[in-house]
Amino acid sequence: MAAVTPKELVMVLDCADREALADFWSQALGYRITRTTPPYTALTDPEGRGPELLLQQVPEPKQGKNRMHLDLRVPAMEPALSRVVALGARVLRGPFDDAGCPTTVLADPEGNEFCLIVFESA
Repeated sequence: MAAVTPKELVMVLDCADREALADFWSQALGYRITRTTPPYTALTDPEGRGPELLLQQVPEPKQGKNRMHLDLRVPAMEPALSRVVALGARVLRGPFDDAGCPTTVLADPEGNEFCLIVFESA
């Protein structure tokens, strides 16, 4: 039997208020809100390069640290940091040097962790 491999990667983020997070993440990523079918809202890269981000509204609150998080590679920490903070993110740690890459750990409006990382190739 031939191996079946996925055709695309979709990132799913559980949330309490998918509409509020859709607004935050669409602006933070430069994505478009492409469909909403409760309990889901899909965000897609208008250039078709990045994976879809699917926000799934769930009844239970977030508990503890995320086991998986998003890293946003940016060409410079500023103005990227000021931009996401103005959208509603809050800084949890940093900026700091992480193996030669300036990094800041943040939380989205619901407390989901993500990082801004400056890579030379970004």
